[in-house]
This record gives sequence, C-alpha cells and structure tokens, in this order.
Amino acid sequence: MSNIVADKVAVVTGSGNGIGRGIAMALAASGARVVVNDISATHAQAVVEEIKAAGGQAVANTDSVATRASAEQIVKTAVDVFGKIDIIVNNAGNLRDRLFHKMSEDEWAQVIDVHLNGSFNVSRAAAPYFRQQESGAYVHMTSTSGLIGNFGQANYAAAKMGIVGLSKSIALDMSRFNVRSNCIAPFAWTAMTSSIPAETPAEKERVLKLQKMEAGKIAPMVVYLGSDAASEVSGQIFGVRANEIMLFSQPRPIRSVHQSTGWTPESIAEIAVPAMQNSFCKLERSPEVIGWDPI
Repeated sequence: MSNIVADKVAVVTGSGNGIGRGIAMALAASGARVVVNDISATHAQAVVEEIKAAGGQAVANTDSVATRASAEQIVKTAVDVFGKIDIIVNNAGNLRDRLFHKMSEDEWAQVIDVHLNGSFNVSRAAAPYFRQQESGAYVHMTSTSGLIGNFGQANYAAAKMGIVGLSKSIALDMSRFNVRSNCIAPFAWTAMTSSIPAETPAEKERVLKLQKMEAGKIAPMVVYLGSDAASEVSGQIFGVRANEIMLFSQPRPIRSVHQSTGWTPESIAEIAVPAMQNSFCKLERSPEVIGWDPI
C-alpha cells in the first residue's frame, strides 16, 4: 500500500459514489485521513465503512457545497475530527442539460451553485488554514464540455471554465504560502454522466465509449496532485481518460496584427480578420476533438 499522502487530511466533495468515491478510497489507501462529503448520508457512510474496513480513517459529512456557511462546516469537520486540512478535492457535481435557448434560470443557477460557487466556497473555507500552515493542495474537476465544447451544456460548460479561472487565481494568489491548485478534466462513466442523451446513433456510440472508462482511473492523479511529490505542479489542467493522462493547453495569443494608424471596423473586416482567420479555433465538440477510443 502506498503512503504518498501519509498523515495528510483530505476533503473530497461529492464522494458518495462515482469518481469521488474512487478518489476518497485511493486517498485513504495512500495514507490520508478523509472527509467523505456527499449530500446522501447513506452513500457517504457506506464509503466511510469501506475505507475503515480496509484499514483507513474516514468520517462522513453531508453538508452542501452550495452555500458559504455549509461549505465551512465541511472543512470544519476535517479540522474538528482530524486536527487539520491538507487537501481539498472539489468533485461535487450535477447536470441540468438543456439547449441554451431553452435553458431555465433554475437550470442555470443549480449547476453554477454546485460546480462554480461550490468550488469557491469549499476552497475559500480551507484557505485560512492553508495560509497559516503555509501548505495545501487544491484539486478541482473541470470538463472538456467547457475546455472544448458540447451541446446542451451552457450551464455546465460555463461553470467548468469558471473553475479553470478560479484554480489559476488560487494558484497565483496563494503561491507565496506554498499552496498549489490544479484542475483535472475527468473522462468516466458515472451516475452523473448517465443522464447524457443517447438518442441518435452517434450519441449512443459516444455513451458506449464512455461506459468503458472506469471512474476509479481518475484517483491516482488526484492522489499525486495532493502529495508532496507534486510540490512544483500548480496552475495546470490535466485530463485523465482510462489509462491516458493529458496536459491541456491554456489560452495564449497565437496571432496578432498591427496597423500604425489604428483600426476601423472596415479595416478590421478587410485586413485584420482575414490575416487571422486561418488560426481561428474550429467550432467543435469534445468527442470530435478527442475522437480516439479510450486506451
């Protein structure tokens, strides 16, 4: 059994099943004491019992990530029970898929509240402890739905791209305290992704591929990023899909055009855009960009 995170205390949100469960189990197996957070008390306690049966240490917590006060209770559970907090894994999630022009205010808000606000709330609750002890690691779940694109997920994609910006800001603002922050875009079949529409032949084929990707495969990267072995890794975006690990690019200028007299709308249309058009990003979806079968 690995001890790469021995003596560390971790919070894993949304860890009652799926990817989160795999992360909580792997952290415990690698020596961490784990707060298993899930809004389902039954699911959270079941994971705690599994961890304890395997010789690990864990405690259940059912507070929501969606408000500042309840998120503080999640982190407080770690400090009260285990005496400190070292690793935050922002994994809790939900889906309310709908084409943009049909999306309701509630469908937008529910996803933003859990993914983006939830990641901020839990991260912010841990920040004073990380700052005081001058150490800590954040691991946030992003998605290729935001990084690349997908149909019917404006709420989810916006939240997941917001998390990328949040992670980079945390990495910059807290680097002076030796605190790290990274993102993972996980590819896995879980209870959450099982709601993805599968009506057309192409959608059905995509779902069959997703079903081959085990949720437990995400965990080793999370454990690594939470460990001291990753002390120099911060502000990055990784992808994990079955046995593949990817590093994603981040936006940087790739072309520029200059005109000493300045630009008019007409000269932009005539000169600037044609000069840059060959470098435009195509309007593509995640399965079109990452179209090879899981390895």
